[in-house]
Amino acid sequence: MPIDKFKTLQSTAVPMPIENVDTDQIIPARFLKAIERKDFDKNLFRDWRYDKNDQPKPDFVLNDSTYSGKILVAGENFGSGSSREHAAWALYDYGFRVIVSSFFADIFKNNALNNGLLPVQISAEFLEKLFIAIQKDPGTLIEVNLETEKIILLANGDNESFEINPYKKECLIKGYDDIDYLLSLKDKIQEFEQNLM
Repeated sequence: MPIDKFKTLQSTAVPMPIENVDTDQIIPARFLKAIERKDFDKNLFRDWRYDKNDQPKPDFVLNDSTYSGKILVAGENFGSGSSREHAAWALYDYGFRVIVSSFFADIFKNNALNNGLLPVQISAEFLEKLFIAIQKDPGTLIEVNLETEKIILLANGDNESFEINPYKKECLIKGYDDIDYLLSLKDKIQEFEQNLM
C-alpha cells in the first residue's frame, strides 16, 4: 500500500492521556483474520469506541467531535504487547500520521515507521504541555517537522526535538517502504555490479 510522503505536518490533535495502551486495545485480536489490508480503521480501539450493541461510546475521545486531526497525543508506553503490524495499519488507515508519546514499545515503533506513521517520542514534561494546550483549546495547532526533527506548539512556539533513525527518516520523506528504497538504488546497484566484472 502506498505511503504518504512526510516532511512537515501542521494539524490539530486528538488527546488520549492513557498509559500502557497495548496493541490488543489498538486493534483487538478478533479483527486480525483479514487477508488484505482493508477496513482496519473501523476497528481501531474497537472495545473502547463501541459498546456491546455496536453503538459509539460518547465518552471515548474518537467519538467526541470536539477533537480531530492527524496527530494522536497518547500517554506513556504506547504500543506495548504483541508485535502485530495491524495496530500501525489501523492508526494509519484511520487518518493519523503522527503518534506522540513519552515512550513507545520498540516493535510498535518499527511497525509504525514501516507503514508511514511517525512515532514522535518526547519528554514527559513536553507531553504534559501538549495535553494541557489541547484540553484548553481543541483547535491548538501542532507542527511536526521531520526534516528538522522538531515538534512545535504553534500558539506559543514551545518546542522540543525528537530523534528518528536516518534511514527511516529518508523513507518517510520520500514516501518509500523498504522495497521502494531498494528500487530507488537500482541504477547504483547495476553500476556496482558492472564494476565487479
